[in-house]
Amino acid sequence: MIIDFHTHVFPSFFRDDRAALFSDEPAFKSIYRSPQAKLVGAKELLLSMDEEGVHRSVIFGFPWEETENYRRHNDYIIESVHRYPDRFVGFCCFSPLSPDGPREAERCLHAGLSGVGELAVYGAGLSAGVIEGLRDVMTLCSQFDVPFLLHTNEPVGHEYPGKAPMTLGQIYGFLKTYPSNRIVLAHWGGGIFLYALMKKEVKEVLQNVWLDTAASPFLYTPEIYRIAGDIIGFEKIIFGTDYPLIKPQRYFNEMESAGLSSAAIEQITGLNAANLLGLSA
Repeated sequence: MIIDFHTHVFPSFFRDDRAALFSDEPAFKSIYRSPQAKLVGAKELLLSMDEEGVHRSVIFGFPWEETENYRRHNDYIIESVHRYPDRFVGFCCFSPLSPDGPREAERCLHAGLSGVGELAVYGAGLSAGVIEGLRDVMTLCSQFDVPFLLHTNEPVGHEYPGKAPMTLGQIYGFLKTYPSNRIVLAHWGGGIFLYALMKKEVKEVLQNVWLDTAASPFLYTPEIYRIAGDIIGFEKIIFGTDYPLIKPQRYFNEMESAGLSSAAIEQITGLNAANLLGLSA
């Protein structure tokens, strides 16, 4: 079973007039101001899944700052999961800065969603205030026994829409604050897995942490699959496309070019996500 752990779908009322959202949602504007930045709905994702051989996708929206926006978007995720329960797994999403975030997380988890994410603060890093502000949300994730997906990115290199000014120290501080939560770091965790080679502390801190591969073809050479697997174990890598940014086949090609075994590819593309989400094959 192939599972795409990282996809974004938008209801039509967001897709049809994205510019109307720009004034109140600067993070959304920074990423989607270009008409070339695709917004797709659940039906488009289903068609792509059938074409690409993906059996299930984890779907979520955007970390909106306005309460009305993230409630409407999460309602669409809930509706899509209920309509296609064998194809979609839903996460709820909102800005980590929203004071109503914990209430929204509880509402969505009671409604049948299976996790929280992809949460992000695109205009700033993971400050101590942001980390502490997520405490109630992380407590809910523990109570409902669901994973939490956090946007992370590398602190060096080229700039691009959606790259937040965060440091590895901030990411590490977040992980140390919530050691009992099951946490998935998007986009290879910004490279933090490299520090699992240290002799003290880091490997233990990463014990309940997984990395998704979202946007990898835009960011890293294919060797990252083999290197990350050698350092943290292939059981900690989860296939995610960031669809509609990149289609799945490009990831499959890179895994093969990296020389991964069929067993490692099977772990990355489905088994690890199924185990994390409690899904049967």
